[in-house]
Amino acid sequence: MTENAWKKYGDKSEIFAFCEAYRKFISDCKTERECVAEMVKRAKQAGFQDLNAVVDAGTELKAGDKVYADNMGKALALFVIGEEPMEKGMRILGAHVDSPRLDLKQNPLYEEGEQALLDTHYYGGVKKYQWVTLPMALHGVIVKKDGTVLPIVIGEDADDPVVGISDLLIHLSGKQMEKNAKEVVEGENLNVLVGSIPLEGAETEAVKAQILSILKEKYQVEEEDFISAELEVVPAGAARDFGLDRSMLMAYGHDDRVCAYPSFEAIAAVDEVKYTSVCLLVDKEEIGSVGATGMQSRFFENTVAEVMNACGQYSELLVRRALKNSKMLSSDVSAAFDPNYPEVMEKKNSAYLGHGITFNKYTGSRGKSGSNDANPEYIAELRRVMDENKVSFQTAELGKVDAGGGGTIAYILANYNMEVIDCGVPVLNMHSPWEIASKVDIYEAYQGYLAFLRNC
Repeated sequence: MTENAWKKYGDKSEIFAFCEAYRKFISDCKTERECVAEMVKRAKQAGFQDLNAVVDAGTELKAGDKVYADNMGKALALFVIGEEPMEKGMRILGAHVDSPRLDLKQNPLYEEGEQALLDTHYYGGVKKYQWVTLPMALHGVIVKKDGTVLPIVIGEDADDPVVGISDLLIHLSGKQMEKNAKEVVEGENLNVLVGSIPLEGAETEAVKAQILSILKEKYQVEEEDFISAELEVVPAGAARDFGLDRSMLMAYGHDDRVCAYPSFEAIAAVDEVKYTSVCLLVDKEEIGSVGATGMQSRFFENTVAEVMNACGQYSELLVRRALKNSKMLSSDVSAAFDPNYPEVMEKKNSAYLGHGITFNKYTGSRGKSGSNDANPEYIAELRRVMDENKVSFQTAELGKVDAGGGGTIAYILANYNMEVIDCGVPVLNMHSPWEIASKVDIYEAYQGYLAFLRNC
């Protein structure tokens, strides 16, 4: 086992300050849209220009210039132009900003037993039984037919109501308790309770009518507007310090915003770099990186072409060289060793809370199926960079062989023939409503990402 990273710090104030800023960020940004909007705002403050404005103005980019590209408000790429031509390769930090959650269906609102409920479809890999009997909030947007976008956040302000999913009382749970964990709560039963007062004068579905009346009054929303809505049900409340020593953070969405945030902070902190530095924050990783805002889209490749063209370096061949010659950290979380469940972990190849940033040579499942398997030459280079910059790091697998498995965006970038390895923060309770991460690991991730951009 590697040494505990806390031991090298006498003064821990910088760690706690960095993680307090992160705590506020992850408390406010619970959807991919909210993450991208906040990071675009911060990018502008850090001197990044909108790539679309650069292209429209015909501005030529040079070393030290900073640009960003926003993909539909749900994915983001930030570039710091390096001294070397881009065909020599980029240094890429890639994370995702979507997290497991419940999405409202297109026709979600209904009444049953004089209760108004919202029908959902879960997003990503979740243990469904973990999402009941908790205070939940609604985040997202409703888009009117005229194109007006209405941001929705209900359940986060101290004066807001919360919503949630009921569960069967223990007194009547005999048959339920005999079910397999996958079936204790069925996906189709993750229905969110939102009201119980009937609308005065309504003859049918009066409780549903009352909810529609509230939505109409407060948001000018009609029932048909749900068709063009993107509303997510997420745990309500702010991230909290965890542990009597405040050494950890409990938050919704550590996977993968605990890597996205230090990746963004690292790209915002660099000015002069040898190779063009990139922070790539994508959507849809939790459901296979699909769609226009997922890593499998052409967004990143097209954006690289636009940046190279703005640098006066574009050709189809040079774009392909730039991608092939790049090096990437696929910044995604790893499973932290849990002493309550040691049977699924192999101790000497596990990540431990407080031991720094984690490198996963491979993920996947069974015989490494679906994984990127990083080259030892690349790992050796990263070892040198981390050691020279005094960054605490560890290596890990995702549990015992045949115990399970998972994947990241690493293999998709590796398809360009670039060097890629998974590298992120270990967490407990992964994919649950409330995940746990060590503050020193979050800080070491930031330091590791900085070292990678500046020295790799």
